Amino acid sequence: MLVIENLTKIYDNGFKALDNVSFEVPDGQFVALIGLSGSGKSTLLRCINRLIEPTEGRIVWNGLDITAVSDEEIRYVRRRIGMIFQQFNLVKRSKVITNVLAGRLGYVNPIYSFLNYFPAEDKARALANLERVGIGNQAYKRASALSGGQQQRVAIARALMQNPKLMLADEPVASLDPATSHSVMKYLDLLNKEDGLTILTSLHFLSLARTYADRVIALKDGKLEFDGPPEEIDNKRFQEIYGEEAVEVHVS
Repeated sequence: MLVIENLTKIYDNGFKALDNVSFEVPDGQFVALIGLSGSGKSTLLRCINRLIEPTEGRIVWNGLDITAVSDEEIRYVRRRIGMIFQQFNLVKRSKVITNVLAGRLGYVNPIYSFLNYFPAEDKARALANLERVGIGNQAYKRASALSGGQQQRVAIARALMQNPKLMLADEPVASLDPATSHSVMKYLDLLNKEDGLTILTSLHFLSLARTYADRVIALKDGKLEFDGPPEEIDNKRFQEIYGEEAVEVHVS
C-alpha cells in the first residue's frame, strides 16, 4: 500500500507544485496521473522516491515512512521502486545490456560496478528481461542504434533489474508516436497483470489512461482534481481538469 498524506511541495522560487495532496494506492493497482503540464505530476512521482524532497506531508509505503528515512536508508528503498523517464536516461554510447545491468547498481559492490563487473546471474537476468520486453536480439547493440520505442523498453528492462514492487513512470510515452506508445504501455500492462507490479504513471493522453489504467488521478494547479475510474471522466470532468477550451485527443 502506498499512502500519500497532505503532500505539499514548494520550490525555492515560491512556486507551489503540490498543494496538500492525499490518496492511497493498493498493491497491484495501475494508476494513471493526468493533468496539464505544470500540474504537479512529475513532482509527485519524484517525491515518492525522494528525487525531490517534499516540503510538507508524508509518503508511507508498506508501513515505511519514506519522508522520514535517512539518505542512507533511501538507497535501499529505491532498490524496490523502479523509475522510467520520458527521455529514457540511457547511456547512448554503451551497449543495451550494459544499460540494463545498471539497474543492479544498488545491489553490487561499488568497486565492481565501477569496473562494469556483474555476476553471471545478473547478466542472465538482463538478457531475460530484454527478451520479456521483446528486444532480446538487441542486447549487444549500442543504445543509440535503437528506435525511441526500443530505448524505452530498454529502460523498462533496466528498472526490472531492481526487482521492484512499485514502478513509477514519468511521461513514458510522451516522445513516442501513437503506435509505439501503445507497444510500451502494453509492456507496463503486462507487468501489472502478470507480476502484480503496482504502476503509477503520468500520461498526457486520457485515451491511454482509459485503455490501460484501473484508476485515474488528475492534478490541477498542484491540487487533487479527480480520483476515480477512467470511465467516470465525461466531457464536463475533462474540462474541469484541462480547462474549458481543451479538446480531448485520442491515441489510436
